[in-house]
Amino acid sequence: MDADARAVRRAARVVGAQITVASAILVIGVLVAALVFVLRHIPAAKLFDRNGPHETTIDIGGIDILMAGIVIGVVAILLAAAMSIFATRRAVRPLGDALRSQRAFVADASHELRTPLAVLDARLQLLQRGLTPQDRSTEIVSELRQDAKTLIEIVNDLLVSAEAVPNGDPEPVAVNPVAVLAVNSMRVLAADKHVTISLVDTTQLSTMVPPASIHRCLVALLDNALDFAPPGSTVTVSLTEQKGMARLAVRDEGAGIQGIEPARIFDRFARSGSSVDGGGTSRTGFGIGLSLVRDTVERVGGRATVSATSAQGTEIELLIPLAR
Repeated sequence: MDADARAVRRAARVVGAQITVASAILVIGVLVAALVFVLRHIPAAKLFDRNGPHETTIDIGGIDILMAGIVIGVVAILLAAAMSIFATRRAVRPLGDALRSQRAFVADASHELRTPLAVLDARLQLLQRGLTPQDRSTEIVSELRQDAKTLIEIVNDLLVSAEAVPNGDPEPVAVNPVAVLAVNSMRVLAADKHVTISLVDTTQLSTMVPPASIHRCLVALLDNALDFAPPGSTVTVSLTEQKGMARLAVRDEGAGIQGIEPARIFDRFARSGSSVDGGGTSRTGFGIGLSLVRDTVERVGGRATVSATSAQGTEIELLIPLAR
């Protein structure tokens, strides 16, 4: 059974349990009402006295009535549970089909991208071999090869995330080299906007999260910070340990989040009603980058939050479990 099927079955069980509880409350309510009705016509002492005489107006004893009611109630609850689970499984079946289609699309797209990216890397490698160390293009080609490798890793990461069951056991990953790579790759964009990216508080950290996932998250946070950081300011990246978690934080020096609740910037295509962090337009959008960041870290047991926002800037932090 794949992960999607298990998720659907869990959802069916939860919905079924809720319907069962509701049915049980209803049946119990009927039984209580029946008991109250019986007690109004039969004294309690006679009702629970097996050796006592029956009322002339009732054909069977009170205990027998209650036992029959309990049996009927239990049977009704069991039938309600069976019917609700059957009904909810049928109801959520389209959800399972949609999840499988989504995973298949991501896997197919990742497979299709792998080959052209590998060809691109091979051609860059040939170009790099033909350059001399003194050639001014050598450094640029080297950076292009690194970017191509990063894209290949991202595609591989997407392919792994689309699989129902990950292949093999994950190994500890050093966060610091990945952070350095992400910062260096975004400094070109930062220079165009006259913004400086600084990497500070570099506590040595390691997690079980794939390096491509960490790289994608940091690049998305840096891209978001650069969108709203004013010219001449600094975007700061810090790596620290916090209560057994690796804390990756990106802080800008903008005007703070305005026109939207801070937690909602992680929603897909969230838009604010006014400018954010001193940049953007009167209707600033956040796209899906931050939403993907949240999905990625939550998938590994972490969380993404806005840790601070004010007129002095905004800081977004990622908390990821440390490697044990």
